[in-house]
Amino acid sequence: MRLKLNVNGRDMTADDVWEGESLLYVLRERLGLPGSKNACEQGECGSCTVYLDRVPVCACLVAAGQAQDREVGTVEGLADEEELAPVQRAFIDEGAVQCGFCTPGLLVAADDLVNRVPDPSDAEIREALAGNLCRCTGYEKIMAAVRTAAERNAGTGISDSTGGDRE
Repeated sequence: MRLKLNVNGRDMTADDVWEGESLLYVLRERLGLPGSKNACEQGECGSCTVYLDRVPVCACLVAAGQAQDREVGTVEGLADEEELAPVQRAFIDEGAVQCGFCTPGLLVAADDLVNRVPDPSDAEIREALAGNLCRCTGYEKIMAAVRTAAERNAGTGISDSTGGDRE
């Protein structure tokens, strides 16, 4: 099948796609967007988290055919051409990145949270990140990064990767 979708604000097409192929495979191998990581292929680790119609999903669990004519936001789309998104900058500033394998999924999940909840509690942060596993950091620096991102994001009016305005 010919898969047409909007990725990070750009219309894209992939040819010869099998409908049951994962969205993750299409993004990485057919569209050249390797940011989302292929780890468990079972929706357990969160490394492949992307936005699908502005909702975070595990791309490894979404069949390519389900993404036809839909909007996808990846970690590559969080930043604009000039600067990193607040959540990306906060992860760097707080030292929340170690091996980096879980980072793309954590960034998308954290971005979603700080765009929905201007001042998230620690419990809300834990809940939002619950589907994302990290074997390196111990999560404290990730928690600090999400708090910092929320503070920086509050009232900025920056457009997020899904095309909406950050609130």
